[in-house]
Amino acid sequence: MAIAASLQAFDAQAQVKSPAAALSAVQKAEATTQNAKQAAKAATWVKYADALMDAYEAPKGNFWLGMSRQEIDMLGGGEKPSAEQAVDVAGRQMTKLVYSNKNLYLNENGQLEVIEVSAPLVDDVLTKAFDAYKKAAELDTKGQKTKDISEGLAKVSTAFTDEAYNAYTLGDYSESSVLFENAAVSSAQAPYAQLDTNAVYNAGFTAMSAGENERAKLFFEQCLGYGYYGAEGEVYSRLADIAQQAGDTAAGKEYLEEGFTKFPQSQTILVGLINYYITSGENTDRLFGLLDEAKKNEPNNASLYYVEGNIHEQLGDGEAALASYRKCAEIDPNYAYGYIGEGIHYYELAVDIQNKAAEELDDAKYAALMGEFETTLKACLPPFEKAFELSTDPELKASIAEYLKNACFRFRTEGPEYQEMYDKYANYNPAAE
Repeated sequence: MAIAASLQAFDAQAQVKSPAAALSAVQKAEATTQNAKQAAKAATWVKYADALMDAYEAPKGNFWLGMSRQEIDMLGGGEKPSAEQAVDVAGRQMTKLVYSNKNLYLNENGQLEVIEVSAPLVDDVLTKAFDAYKKAAELDTKGQKTKDISEGLAKVSTAFTDEAYNAYTLGDYSESSVLFENAAVSSAQAPYAQLDTNAVYNAGFTAMSAGENERAKLFFEQCLGYGYYGAEGEVYSRLADIAQQAGDTAAGKEYLEEGFTKFPQSQTILVGLINYYITSGENTDRLFGLLDEAKKNEPNNASLYYVEGNIHEQLGDGEAALASYRKCAEIDPNYAYGYIGEGIHYYELAVDIQNKAAEELDDAKYAALMGEFETTLKACLPPFEKAFELSTDPELKASIAEYLKNACFRFRTEGPEYQEMYDKYANYNPAAE
């Protein structure tokens, strides 16, 4: 997930109540809600909800996410684990520290990543806190407690999100989806009333991870309704996957085409469309028609021609692919990807020729193929060098350098210029950029 768990600061943990004090406060506040006169006041329900949130935090003690093992031992408030275990957590090796009321999971870097409360003071505490804040909002007709209720709902939503991340990390995707949904609902509740599209998306993502596609579809459709599409229109790709898994290829195609009109540069959507048209046998001209529409909206967008080149490449039309890649430089001379596309075209074509030569038993034909191989391989050098020169991303430059290093290795004995090129790209260090 393109998401990060919130880190709790130590100062936020410093005022956590002891479990006994927190439970006592909940019991007193709950008793007040049983009094008919007091139950009619918003303040009563705010106090009860606040006590529930303290009870939620109390079992965690003085621990916070991101702690090192040394900090856990030094700052744990005297709490000591009863057991330490090496465990496999959803395919990851973690260290589990077992306490009487919680389990702490340290990741591969020795940092605390999950606090799993095993003995909560109050069952379903976050839902009860949410219901209490919601009740307070209904009673607060004059808005005197708006600020307190809003802050409380924000805390509930954050807590549901934290628990959702915990469940996801521990491999319980179904539970994680429910918790992300609760986070979104809590955030949307008035008077806080904040739309948390990230939580909605994650509810869908985790549901899909759990194999609950119909549930996932519900949340992804909500994302589209909110105008939230994910990175590069990822929501469309996921809805298309769900439709295709259900055997509804027509719906999958519609999602991809709609996504393509909004995100023509999305490789996920593009690959999905290409695969659809290739496997369905439908006229692939539709792909280029969609792309032409995108060009009309952004005639100076060089990346659209790069996408067009990739489509031609996938469909096996290398000459058309080259023409599209070269069109990128006409539109934007500083756009590196057109040169990258051209370089990869020649590099992969050279590999295909070399493989063909390796299977050739006739010496004359073999020699001809190897001559063609070397000519084609040399053709990748100028566009790759230009791409390396234009690129400002060290990691991208490292990938280009790898191609150049491999190609120049073949020609090192032909002249010092190839040896110099090989040394340059073999010794490229992205960390030095």
